[in-house]
Amino acid sequence: SIITEDDHNHAFVELKQTNSLKTAVSAKVSIDVATSKGVKQQDMTIRVDDDLYELSGKREAYSNGFIVEEIDPTQGLIKFTNGVVIYEGQAQGGKSEEIVKTQIKQTIIDHFEKEKELAPKGIKVLSLFFIDKVAHYRKYHKGGETEKGKFALWFEEAFKEIKQNPKYADVIPYPVEEVHDGYFAKDRKGQYKDSWENRQTIADDQAYELIMRDKEKLLSMDTPLRFVFSHSALREGWDNPNVFQICTINETSSEIKKRQEIGRGLRLPVNQEGERVFDTNINVLTVIANEFYEDFARALQTEIETETGVTFESRIKNKKKRRKITLRKGYKLDENFKDLWDKIKYQTRYQVSYSREELVRRAVEAIKAIEVSSPVIITSKVAIEMDEKEGVSARIRNAPSARRVETDVVVPNVLAYLQKNTKLTNATLLEVLSKAEALPKILKNPQQFLDQAAQVLTEVLQSLMVDGIEYEQIADRYWEMHLFEDEELSGYLDSLVQVKQQDKTLYDYVLTDSEVEKEFARDLESLYDVKFYFKLPYWFKIETPLGSYNPDWAVVLNGDKKVYFVAETKSEAQELRASEEMKIACGKKHFAQLPDVEFKGPIHSTSQLSAN
Repeated sequence: SIITEDDHNHAFVELKQTNSLKTAVSAKVSIDVATSKGVKQQDMTIRVDDDLYELSGKREAYSNGFIVEEIDPTQGLIKFTNGVVIYEGQAQGGKSEEIVKTQIKQTIIDHFEKEKELAPKGIKVLSLFFIDKVAHYRKYHKGGETEKGKFALWFEEAFKEIKQNPKYADVIPYPVEEVHDGYFAKDRKGQYKDSWENRQTIADDQAYELIMRDKEKLLSMDTPLRFVFSHSALREGWDNPNVFQICTINETSSEIKKRQEIGRGLRLPVNQEGERVFDTNINVLTVIANEFYEDFARALQTEIETETGVTFESRIKNKKKRRKITLRKGYKLDENFKDLWDKIKYQTRYQVSYSREELVRRAVEAIKAIEVSSPVIITSKVAIEMDEKEGVSARIRNAPSARRVETDVVVPNVLAYLQKNTKLTNATLLEVLSKAEALPKILKNPQQFLDQAAQVLTEVLQSLMVDGIEYEQIADRYWEMHLFEDEELSGYLDSLVQVKQQDKTLYDYVLTDSEVEKEFARDLESLYDVKFYFKLPYWFKIETPLGSYNPDWAVVLNGDKKVYFVAETKSEAQELRASEEMKIACGKKHFAQLPDVEFKGPIHSTSQLSAN
């Protein structure tokens, strides 16, 4: 996998599909959207006059004319008012040239390694590149002259660099100009606009004969050609058993199925005597893809299932019988429940106060602590495996490597972005950024800085609010007992704990969402000191500056004295998010206003409840 990370500084648009209905046309695209958790790639349907600036959450990268001017399903394209045209399967702004260069370089390295291993065994190694535009590899002029495209130039540059490595010095004893060539042709319907009529020059004719007709010669170790660049024709028309590397440097997503594309490399290789090689240690195809390997494996498995009707067992969810959870009749008459409910049912409201000076001080410290990195290209190598039970899966073969890339960046409106995401005033933000000397970080990777800054500033503000929060009980405002009867509960067996002592709780099953809660529920039922307990319903919510908080349990414990608890359970090893910790802190302050109620949390076992 060769992918980019931390690079959301440009207007990324991928056109996945155009649709034509009787009354309207639309397009399905993927763009980068500003969310509360940072910039995320999202799919959406767009129509003429839609503005990607608005749809992206007003990201500055889309502010320069990304308004849909035309959607043409017949040609499979969308056009924006700024002149940008994108065809189906094509993406712009998301994959830099560095990605393609890295893919080409990684393919050459893998080829050298494979040839070094297999040449002594008399096995010729071939690598196959799939590209989307002929001109990216070879440009044709009207007079018949040809010129190397950018892919060919990048290939030769990388090949020369890698061959200088002493361990590869004698692996491929041919000049770079002789080891690569291309075959491009129209499909039967003539649909590929970048394609050219077969064999336009003598050199092209020779390449065609070698690649398409004279496979035995191509498989000879004495033939220099080892790297083949193709537009589309080889996917269906060419079958060579010794392709060990396939590099998908398509700048557009292939319309041909993944299984057909990689099928060019799923053939048993032959040696110089023409004998098939059955050694599974040799028969490994490496795919160098510009997508995350898990996405590649998932898409490959889906296509296999769709085209062949074979369904892998791991994709079939076991059907689990659901149980309806029944509320105990006469629960309102239970004295333990009534006493507990009367203690905890009251609602509160809060107010907060904090010092602006303290806010600025903490915010400056938080901004200074931010570490911003340049965008990186991540290279990962995994083994894609398939069996009838597990389906297509990926097993990591080596530790991913990262290479930082310096790129031109578009700096958005920093204050507007942070103001929108933090609700702090522009004056406060400007003071914080100035005192924190944040400009170098902003210029290094604007979007990464903004996402981190929005997060830490929000956490600082929330922390101050929680520190300064005060709750007060609202007269005549409480949760009604009859709400239990309006709630319909059910769950799968693996999330339920069956109740044996019905007089200790409200329902015949306790619905849990973790192993800790399961164990906690079993202990509550078995412990003699626990007189009554129940899982607090979803509608029992305490308002906080961070959103609603729903505690887990209400418990009556009878030791030396009767104590009424509200408890929050978490795994001992579970690391709480900052927002969770602050909500729990608010919960403590809420219940501090209710007499005779103790709040415990986070706890992981009933041993942390004490009536003494």
